[in-house]
Amino acid sequence: MFDFALFGSVFITLFVIMDPPGITPIFLALTSGRPVKVQRRMAMQATAVAFGVIAVFGLCGQQILDYLHVSVPALMVAGGLLLLLVALDLLTGKADEPSQTKDVNAALVPLGMPLLAGPGAIVSVILAVQRADGVGGQVSVWVAILAIHVALWLVMRYSLLIIRIIKDGGVVLVTRLSGMLLSAIAVQQIANGVRQFISGA
Repeated sequence: MFDFALFGSVFITLFVIMDPPGITPIFLALTSGRPVKVQRRMAMQATAVAFGVIAVFGLCGQQILDYLHVSVPALMVAGGLLLLLVALDLLTGKADEPSQTKDVNAALVPLGMPLLAGPGAIVSVILAVQRADGVGGQVSVWVAILAIHVALWLVMRYSLLIIRIIKDGGVVLVTRLSGMLLSAIAVQQIANGVRQFISGA
């Protein structure tokens, strides 16, 4: 049975981490000077790359962890620390915005990976897939993953219109709010990892 609570949890976590509103100015900077058709194609390419990376780790994450001899609690703590660093950057406005390059397809690198499919999103997906119980839980997680990538594509596809509506101040406001929520998620993830370390010792 479809788990709406799990769907919402995974979607909100990935929304905060992947930050569709916050990616808008970065996408515009990376695609500036290109025709609208090219911008739209790059939005699709970036979304496809991010989804491909996330899907690989969602499907084979446990095997990768086993091969590297990394435990889930260690991954939770490490992922929480990474999320906390990203959250602090969002809160303080120190997140680096990459400059546009003519020789490299910016939709693939750095937009698709690591800006969209970064360490935080990868860790969150691996843990969400592991937490999901039964077919209904797995379907809920993968529908949430698909939904967030559709949202990312729509935001980048219509980024010029969105930036006109919410203005630069709106982007800053949403980015700060995302940073605050992400910091809370990061602290909770670290606490859960430490608790599992202690209970497994």
